[in-house]
Amino acid sequence: MRVPRGLPGNGRPWRLRHGLPAVPLALIVAITLLDVNLPTTIHLGPFLVVAPALTASFAGAGLTGAIGFLAVAAQVLIGHLHGGLTTPNHEAQIAGLFVISVLLTLYRYARDRHQRQLSRVRSVAVAAQQVLLWPLPHSIGRLRIESAYISAEAEAEIGGDLYGAVPLPGGTRLVIGDVRGKGLAAIGEAAALVGAFRSSAYQHLPLTAAVAHLGNSVHWNTANAPEEDLEAFVTALVLDVHDDDPTIEIVNCGHPPPLLLGGGRVRSLEVAEPAVPLGLTTPVESDYKVESFTFAPGEVLLLYTDGVIETRDHAGTFYPLTDRLAAWHETDPAALVRRLHDDLLRYAGGTLNDDVAMIALTRPGGPRPE
Repeated sequence: MRVPRGLPGNGRPWRLRHGLPAVPLALIVAITLLDVNLPTTIHLGPFLVVAPALTASFAGAGLTGAIGFLAVAAQVLIGHLHGGLTTPNHEAQIAGLFVISVLLTLYRYARDRHQRQLSRVRSVAVAAQQVLLWPLPHSIGRLRIESAYISAEAEAEIGGDLYGAVPLPGGTRLVIGDVRGKGLAAIGEAAALVGAFRSSAYQHLPLTAAVAHLGNSVHWNTANAPEEDLEAFVTALVLDVHDDDPTIEIVNCGHPPPLLLGGGRVRSLEVAEPAVPLGLTTPVESDYKVESFTFAPGEVLLLYTDGVIETRDHAGTFYPLTDRLAAWHETDPAALVRRLHDDLLRYAGGTLNDDVAMIALTRPGGPRPE
């Protein structure tokens, strides 16, 4: 699930299909007819510049140049019919209209070229997003999962937030994290951590060993980063959800605690001994403590990054996540994520100051499917 952020792509906007080119043509005809039927002391020809200027606002360089050519031709016709084509006044009007039409056509050409470049860059960003954050499946084993990512940058698809989920024998392992850094360094750190998470999960490492592996990965990447990126670290939450046991096991490394929705209330799963964020130390397995919580069938577990709870409205008030969840009573992960996604953007006035990632999951009741 992503926020739709459109870019004009090829210089042929949708408006062309709605007859807008007829407007500048009609203006040229109307101005020409009025000018040739008015006394010679009244000059409406200079208003012909409106036609190419209007065309440049919705059409490409080709149509803008064609409308500009017709406008110049109309100015020549006006001068001819008034018997003064070679007078300084008409020559100045024709030359001025010609120069403005050329400039408008060049402007539209440069703008279309820039838009095409942005579109190509965006396609690369989308591909990078798919490599960094593989779309989570809607189900793993008995779990139903929904996820969303909202970038704080208007034209960006990726940032420093991350998540992942992989199947394990008898369960599922998930991670959600937030790189405390900026720009390409944060994206690279997030990519390295997601790669380390996948490799550790497929090695079937115990949860504490897997988190230590992630911590060493972040520490190694930070130690080899440029000097300005040495202060980067990652808050992360790693948890195992078992198929046949109504519990989850959590290791929290300085990350906002998950929220459990069920029975008409919202419960924060705060661990007693949270570990330090990844990358601040050289970790060993004994640095991490596993804590267990009940996760019964029918309950919904929400994992999120701090971009959610740090979203502010126009008055600077933080987003009341727990209050919102308690009022909604959502029991479907997809519906919960969609509602939270839309409500966050509405609360922030359509623009976020930080990236946001979220995962909602539930384990339906009933017998396990064969």
